[in-house]
Amino acid sequence: MAVEGSGLGLAQAAEALGSSEQALRLIVSIFLGYPFAFFQRYFLFQKEVYLIHLYNTLTGLSIAYFNFGMQFAHSLLCVLIQFLILRLMGRTITAVLTTFCFQVIYLMAGYYFTATEHYDIKWTMPHCVLTLKLIGLAIDYYDGGKDLESLTPEQKRFAVHGVPTLLEVSGFSYFYGAFMVGPQFSMTNYQKLARGEMTDVPGQRPNSLVPAAKRLTLGLFFLVTYTLVSPYISDEYLISDAYLEQPFWFRCFYILIWGKVILYKYVTCWLVTEGVCILVGLGYNGRDENGKPQWDACANMKVWLFETTPFFTGTIASFNINTNAWVARYIFKRLKFLGNKLLSQALALFFLAVWHGLHSGYLVCFQMEFLIVIIERQAINLVRDSPILSAWASITILQPLYYVLQQTIHWMFMGYSLVPFCLFSWDKWIKVYSSIYFLGHVMFLTLLLVLPYVRRALVPRKEKLKKAE
Repeated sequence: MAVEGSGLGLAQAAEALGSSEQALRLIVSIFLGYPFAFFQRYFLFQKEVYLIHLYNTLTGLSIAYFNFGMQFAHSLLCVLIQFLILRLMGRTITAVLTTFCFQVIYLMAGYYFTATEHYDIKWTMPHCVLTLKLIGLAIDYYDGGKDLESLTPEQKRFAVHGVPTLLEVSGFSYFYGAFMVGPQFSMTNYQKLARGEMTDVPGQRPNSLVPAAKRLTLGLFFLVTYTLVSPYISDEYLISDAYLEQPFWFRCFYILIWGKVILYKYVTCWLVTEGVCILVGLGYNGRDENGKPQWDACANMKVWLFETTPFFTGTIASFNINTNAWVARYIFKRLKFLGNKLLSQALALFFLAVWHGLHSGYLVCFQMEFLIVIIERQAINLVRDSPILSAWASITILQPLYYVLQQTIHWMFMGYSLVPFCLFSWDKWIKVYSSIYFLGHVMFLTLLLVLPYVRRALVPRKEKLKKAE
């Protein structure tokens, strides 16, 4: 009865706020991380590690039950099976492949059986975060059994040398500050947290109150901004007849603004959860060259770069940082044996697309991202190597104009790429793309064909030879 009563109260609150009940539960869950972190910080710091693991497991399970009821059993089953894989198969490539296949197939099955035409907050949302966490654990555990000299510096840093207990794997998996929406973090960092080592003052609680408060404040700013603006910039309007009746320039401009605003809900969640991780100490990332503590180990956003960069690669580097780092570490770099960097990048993006879900829109989004990044790099190299274009680009008085033009193109086609990502099903995103005549595909595929000839015309032969050397 108490659960039903609280559910009724949340439903009423959500209706009053113009939100869904599940979205409100998500927001409440990520903010609950702060009282949980304060308790761990003041009552469990440098206590017995099993108490830390037990606390993180129980709080994480509570959040899972609060959001998804008995469907929390999906995550619990995968954690238990992962523990058995580690124990029974040991530090073998078989354990890694079994983990990858089982966890990915389980997630895909979850997507298949719960799929709708809308973005729903259901058990598969935190489960996709958990899937990466458990695959990463299996690979790090495998690396922990290899000869140290055969590992890269990065692999040495994350390799798990001990044998994790069930309670340790559970605490790692259900840590309340990252269970719902991330960020990704390694088992080695979690073990340091449990031992009380994630602090800028050895033996004492971390001086992380102010850094955590800054990220929380920034998260609240984006939450307020999104709440105020989103009613006027909606997914529904994109597929409405009213949108299709607007002039072409308006349809393009709307996609530009919509693409910028729609990302603020992700920015909000990541900044708030990062504050939780910093508060408890998990965000500690050593000291910089000046001896100043760094609290960006769990940073999923570089806000200033995100807001100011005129490049697609800049936005990618500033957004969902830990997930991108995970894919680079465990997918892209592990495909080095293919001997083709472009192919490794394509396969990594394909994995990222499928990991997001089974809708066609995800594949189209990441295919578009792949194409745009290739063209952007070619364009940057062309301007750098061409004396004429370099001279024009260096004219000081034209710099503001270039910046505005770059930002317009950048966010127009960032929004263009996000259309299928947010609308999911092909009948919706193709309707929007048709309304602007597939402008992004036409433009960037044309540039892919034309830029080599432009380069041949504008780059002197000696520059080409120097580049070849």
